Amino acid sequence: MAGEGSGGGGGAGAFEDEAEPTVTIGEYIEGIEAEELEADLVLGGDEGKECTYGGGYLKRQAVFSCLTCVPAGVAGVCTACSLACHDGHEVVELWTKRKFRCDCGNSKFGSHVCKLCPEKDPENPANSYNHNFKGSYCTCGRPYPDPEAEKQVEMIQCCICEDWFHEDHIGLNSIEEIPRDEEGEPLYEDFICPKCSTKCYFLKLYPDTIWASNKQSSAPQAETTNSTVMNGNSSLGDIEKSENGALINHLNCEKTSDNENCPKDSVAPEKASLDDSSDGKCKLGMNICSNTPSADSEKKMPFFMSKSWREVICRCETCTDFYAQQGVAYLIDKEDSIEEYEKVAKQKREKKLEQQEGVEANFLNSLDHVQKIEILSGINDMKNELQSFLETFDSSKPVTSEDIRAVFENLAKKKKQRLS
Repeated sequence: MAGEGSGGGGGAGAFEDEAEPTVTIGEYIEGIEAEELEADLVLGGDEGKECTYGGGYLKRQAVFSCLTCVPAGVAGVCTACSLACHDGHEVVELWTKRKFRCDCGNSKFGSHVCKLCPEKDPENPANSYNHNFKGSYCTCGRPYPDPEAEKQVEMIQCCICEDWFHEDHIGLNSIEEIPRDEEGEPLYEDFICPKCSTKCYFLKLYPDTIWASNKQSSAPQAETTNSTVMNGNSSLGDIEKSENGALINHLNCEKTSDNENCPKDSVAPEKASLDDSSDGKCKLGMNICSNTPSADSEKKMPFFMSKSWREVICRCETCTDFYAQQGVAYLIDKEDSIEEYEKVAKQKREKKLEQQEGVEANFLNSLDHVQKIEILSGINDMKNELQSFLETFDSSKPVTSEDIRAVFENLAKKKKQRLS
């Protein structure tokens, strides 16, 4: 509490620090709108009215796990079903999952029948489930929120396995090594956990530009050893020499006696010309299958990927087949990314707000002059009554239902007087 540790001198000044912060109506409304926007981004603009089962395995959607119906945590439901069929149950919010189809009411739910879409296959074999569905996260397997934690620690999601990790459990020496700007906002678009980075080692064939960096400007920084990215002016052999050289804050030049292998600028390896692969030509100019560095002999470390990095990786036939073999073909699917998911959510939200404004405008346009004056007078009366109430009310006492009732009784009297 703010008052703890203050002097015992008494007096009104002793309680100044304990006063509750005031919030204006504008600030309150802004806060509500921010919460609504955040919810829309998580739910992808889904209003939760229809079960998504009919859409098949959606490329990305918000998913929930009901531990009341399926304690084993091997089933997931869509937003609409979490509201209509599992209200009041122990439901785990999983944020978003890729290529998932709603399980609600299938054979995993026993006698429970989906209220929105009762006709479903016994199971969805293409769905994937991890320990998140049981309410466990990270390598530590703790729940979130963690009831035993003094303070809830921020978690980040791997874009490959889609598990969530505590920032101090991803193999870093310090969470300060995570690429962030001066205000603490992420400078990376995607995070790949240490376990999944092994199947994504082909990314080390690419230049510096796909790796997120803590650097605040493009100006060269001398004597920097722990905030740089992969060495971009060497051959593939040099890439293999540096310990996890493609990783942010983990290069440290431990393999050399000086900083000659530390990257200075974002220069692509000679073979990684990154030419346009739209004509079928490989951007890397090499066979990705035979040239990908081996992760077996290197320490498993996380990857932090820069903004729009997915647009950079090659889409030639050979590389595309390789992604499929590695089980990461979705990386070249634009609709798979969280960025695209949230972009669509924002578009849906804007459209919804425009429709609401249109309904309000149509309503006002349908009124005659007298009715419009009546509405404006009512709004003015409400404003004056609330102002009067706040000016005379004892702020040390709680607002009761009788107080609210008295406000509306006064408004009714004013309306009666105005119309009489």
